[in-house]
Amino acid sequence: MFLGSLAAGDLAERSRRGLGHDAASWAVRKQELTGRSSARWAGSITKATHDQWALARRGQAAHRTWLREQIAAIEARLARPLRAKADKRAGLVRGYATRGEWHAKARRLHALKNRLAGVEADWAAGRVHVVRGGKRLARTRHHLEAAGLDEQAWRERWRAERMFLAADGESGKRLGNETIRITDTGQVSIKLPAALAHLANAAHGRYLLGATVAFKHRGQEWRDRITSNRAVAYRIHHDVLRGRWYVTASWQRAAAPVLPLQAALARGVVGVDMNNDHLAAWRLDVHGNPVGEPQRYYYDLSGSADHRDAQIRHALTRLLHYTRRCGAAAIAIEDLDFTAGTSREKHGRNKCFRRLISRFPTAKLEARLVSMAAEQDIAIVAVGPAYTSRWGAQHWQKPLATPARTVSRHDAASIAVGRRALGHSIRRRTAPPPHDQSDRVGHRTVQARPETRRREETRPHPPGPRTRCAPPGRGAKAGDQGAQNRSGYPAEHESWQQDSLPLSL
Repeated sequence: MFLGSLAAGDLAERSRRGLGHDAASWAVRKQELTGRSSARWAGSITKATHDQWALARRGQAAHRTWLREQIAAIEARLARPLRAKADKRAGLVRGYATRGEWHAKARRLHALKNRLAGVEADWAAGRVHVVRGGKRLARTRHHLEAAGLDEQAWRERWRAERMFLAADGESGKRLGNETIRITDTGQVSIKLPAALAHLANAAHGRYLLGATVAFKHRGQEWRDRITSNRAVAYRIHHDVLRGRWYVTASWQRAAAPVLPLQAALARGVVGVDMNNDHLAAWRLDVHGNPVGEPQRYYYDLSGSADHRDAQIRHALTRLLHYTRRCGAAAIAIEDLDFTAGTSREKHGRNKCFRRLISRFPTAKLEARLVSMAAEQDIAIVAVGPAYTSRWGAQHWQKPLATPARTVSRHDAASIAVGRRALGHSIRRRTAPPPHDQSDRVGHRTVQARPETRRREETRPHPPGPRTRCAPPGRGAKAGDQGAQNRSGYPAEHESWQQDSLPLSL
């Protein structure tokens, strides 16, 4: 709690300075904290303060952008007549359905403008709003009965969330961190601040913990770093609900090399269709043909944030293991972004659909997949999501279904994603034409080459009749009736008379 109080005071000081913060003020803050703790603790606290202020600033900018977009969308719909239909070509949105809805949206517009004015004032002044410990937990203090907590239990959680016990690593120092030191056997020792030096139970003002720690995930990589005295940052936090203490180790890794697209796709690709509750995957060879059976990796997004994060990591781990087993070196995913698609103004009263796309973990899935794939030397290829589900179901769902295999719409969409990453069109290759009759021979395939423009659009309808002959009055010499008579004279302009037949030859 001592370091937590120092971190809270430093964050308040940084927030008061706002946009007037500079290197000189940072040095003054760090000097004051050094006298009360140590230089290393002061560096960790000020760095955490800067990161937290910057995060709040980015959130404020995102909130301001969202408010502007909402105000513009509502104003555009309020300007339209009631029950007016949308016109995409003219850039017109639809109007509201009823007069009551129009009135409610007008009231909401004024509320959003007031909120935007407050956010704009905070942005101009460099003022951010941060609650150490979390705003949700702070509000729970006023609703203890509804949360099923008493005051003592809430205060324990509040202290645990506001506690600060983290230290950055230093390369060249013993075991990679001079403040929080962990040996290869799991023994933890902490360099106490100057005000708490009388509590030390080891030499040089250090406090040695009786419990040991172990890192199951990437433990060997952590052991290699501390053996070579490379920087490792640690964070110690207390889980009140489980009654356990956890140590988190982190370090900076070298940037993963970016493979050329052709090299990444040389062994095919695994197309992935992201859905609300599962990942649909199918392996494709270099020619765009599906190989093997479709794969599905389910996850449950209900419950706490830690549970949802664990479900996503488990599904992505299974996907990466499948990719390595099948020999592919790349995974194709859709570049989805539902940040602007979850608003009421875009989907109206369709609450079920808005709730569905709101819980899509697109950003978290992409970030997790990119970082986890770098560990397995697997490339990630992001493609456009336009019409992958519709065209995949149209061209691939029925042909691949068998009595022993059920192909869903999502499985077919994964094939569409993979083919688009490989540079092929989504349409299937047709069978060769028959050669038994000359008038039945046609084009061999409807698949366009990758360099063909507009190859993924619908095929243009050829003008004119479908037969090769021209209808009456449509030919090149339609106005020249004499050219249509083989005798050389128009039949309509002379009297017709049959010659007498000879009686004998």
